[in-house]
Amino acid sequence: MMPTLTKTASIVLMSVGALGLSGCATKKFVREQVATVSARVDALDSRLQNTDRVANTAASDAKAALAAAQAASGQAQANTQRLDQLSSRVDSIDQRVTTVENARVKRPRN
Repeated sequence: MMPTLTKTASIVLMSVGALGLSGCATKKFVREQVATVSARVDALDSRLQNTDRVANTAASDAKAALAAAQAASGQAQANTQRLDQLSSRVDSIDQRVTTVENARVKRPRN
Protein backbone atom coordinates (compact mmCIF):
# COMPACT_ATOMS: atom_id res chain seq x y z
CA MET A 1 0.00 0.00 0.00
CA MET A 2 2.77 2.37 0.64
CA PRO A 3 4.16 2.42 -2.89
CA THR A 4 0.74 3.31 -4.34
CA LEU A 5 0.18 6.02 -1.78
CA THR A 6 3.57 7.53 -2.57
CA LYS A 7 2.90 7.26 -6.29
CA THR A 8 -0.54 8.84 -5.90
CA ALA A 9 0.81 11.65 -3.75
CA SER A 10 3.58 12.29 -6.28
CA ILE A 11 1.11 12.36 -9.16
CA VAL A 12 -1.20 14.71 -7.26
CA LEU A 13 1.68 17.03 -6.35
CA MET A 14 2.95 17.08 -9.90
CA SER A 15 -0.54 17.78 -11.25
CA VAL A 16 -1.11 20.61 -8.79
CA GLY A 17 2.31 22.03 -9.61
CA ALA A 18 1.70 21.84 -13.35
CA LEU A 19 -1.70 23.50 -13.04
CA GLY A 20 -0.32 26.18 -10.77
CA LEU A 21 2.54 27.04 -13.09
CA SER A 22 0.49 26.97 -16.27
CA GLY A 23 -2.17 29.29 -14.81
CA CYS A 24 0.22 32.21 -14.26
CA ALA A 25 1.01 34.59 -17.06
CA THR A 26 4.59 35.57 -17.63
CA LYS A 27 5.71 39.18 -17.52
CA LYS A 28 6.60 39.01 -21.20
CA PHE A 29 3.11 37.79 -22.13
CA VAL A 30 1.47 40.51 -20.06
CA ARG A 31 3.70 43.20 -21.56
CA GLU A 32 2.88 42.03 -25.09
CA GLN A 33 -0.86 42.04 -24.40
CA VAL A 34 -0.75 45.43 -22.68
CA ALA A 35 1.36 46.87 -25.51
CA THR A 36 -1.25 45.77 -28.07
CA VAL A 37 -4.10 47.27 -26.07
CA SER A 38 -2.08 50.40 -25.30
CA ALA A 39 -1.37 50.97 -29.00
CA ARG A 40 -5.09 50.71 -29.80
CA VAL A 41 -5.96 53.09 -26.96
CA ASP A 42 -3.33 55.58 -28.19
CA ALA A 43 -4.75 55.42 -31.74
CA LEU A 44 -8.28 55.98 -30.45
CA ASP A 45 -7.10 58.83 -28.24
CA SER A 46 -5.43 60.48 -31.24
CA ARG A 47 -8.62 60.13 -33.30
CA LEU A 48 -10.66 61.56 -30.43
CA GLN A 49 -8.36 64.57 -30.13
CA ASN A 50 -8.62 65.18 -33.89
CA THR A 51 -12.40 64.92 -33.69
CA ASP A 52 -12.47 67.35 -30.76
CA ARG A 53 -10.26 69.78 -32.67
CA VAL A 54 -12.53 69.62 -35.73
CA ALA A 55 -15.65 69.95 -33.57
CA ASN A 56 -14.23 72.99 -31.77
CA THR A 57 -13.30 74.60 -35.08
CA ALA A 58 -16.77 73.90 -36.46
CA ALA A 59 -18.38 75.31 -33.32
CA SER A 60 -16.24 78.43 -33.55
CA ASP A 61 -17.14 78.84 -37.23
CA ALA A 62 -20.81 78.34 -36.43
CA LYS A 63 -20.67 81.00 -33.69
CA ALA A 64 -19.01 83.44 -36.08
CA ALA A 65 -21.60 82.70 -38.76
CA LEU A 66 -24.42 83.17 -36.23
CA ALA A 67 -22.99 86.52 -35.14
CA ALA A 68 -22.69 87.63 -38.77
CA ALA A 69 -26.24 86.49 -39.50
CA GLN A 70 -27.59 88.32 -36.47
CA ALA A 71 -25.75 91.48 -37.50
CA ALA A 72 -27.13 91.16 -41.04
CA SER A 73 -30.62 90.62 -39.65
CA GLY A 74 -30.34 93.74 -37.52
CA GLN A 75 -29.10 95.74 -40.50
CA ALA A 76 -31.94 94.39 -42.65
CA GLN A 77 -34.49 95.46 -40.03
CA ALA A 78 -32.94 98.92 -39.85
CA ASN A 79 -33.01 99.16 -43.65
CA THR A 80 -36.65 98.06 -43.71
CA GLN A 81 -37.59 100.78 -41.22
CA ARG A 82 -35.68 103.35 -43.22
CA LEU A 83 -37.42 102.25 -46.43
CA ASP A 84 -40.82 102.48 -44.73
CA GLN A 85 -40.04 106.04 -43.63
CA LEU A 86 -38.81 107.01 -47.08
CA SER A 87 -41.81 105.37 -48.73
CA SER A 88 -44.23 107.43 -46.67
CA ARG A 89 -42.24 110.60 -47.47
CA VAL A 90 -42.29 109.78 -51.19
CA ASP A 91 -46.05 109.16 -51.01
CA SER A 92 -46.51 112.52 -49.31
CA ILE A 93 -44.43 114.32 -51.95
CA ASP A 94 -46.28 112.49 -54.73
CA GLN A 95 -49.59 113.68 -53.32
CA ARG A 96 -48.35 117.28 -53.19
CA VAL A 97 -47.11 117.10 -56.79
CA THR A 98 -50.43 115.66 -57.92
CA THR A 99 -52.31 118.41 -56.07
CA VAL A 100 -50.14 121.12 -57.64
CA GLU A 101 -50.56 119.62 -61.11
CA ASN A 102 -54.31 119.39 -60.69
CA ALA A 103 -54.47 123.01 -59.51
CA ARG A 104 -52.55 124.19 -62.56
CA VAL A 105 -54.83 122.35 -64.93
CA LYS A 106 -57.94 123.91 -63.46
CA ARG A 107 -56.79 127.53 -63.77
CA PRO A 108 -57.64 129.14 -67.02
CA ARG A 109 -54.91 131.11 -68.68
CA ASN A 110 -55.62 134.65 -69.69
